Amino acid sequence: MGEHWTVKADMIIAPQHAVVDSVYDAVRAAVLQLLRAGGIRSDSSAGPVYFVLHDVAEEGRARELTSALHAALHGNLAPFARAMPTAS
Repeated sequence: MGEHWTVKADMIIAPQHAVVDSVYDAVRAAVLQLLRAGGIRSDSSAGPVYFVLHDVAEEGRARELTSALHAALHGNLAPFARAMPTAS
């Protein structure tokens, strides 16, 4: 995407892996927070089977969000919470 990055997680290819509702809700809230902060594009998606964060400005940030999303989808929300922008 030019100089910007996209973070994706596709749950369709792992049908045996179910994301619990509380995790889905937390990821969805985080995606909305990123949208409000201007950290991702408005056509980003928060699941439930396909997660995509468009237009992440830096590779390091994209890697941080990718790692945090992977951890969240496996039940560890701490990295995702740390990766969220803080209110100013």
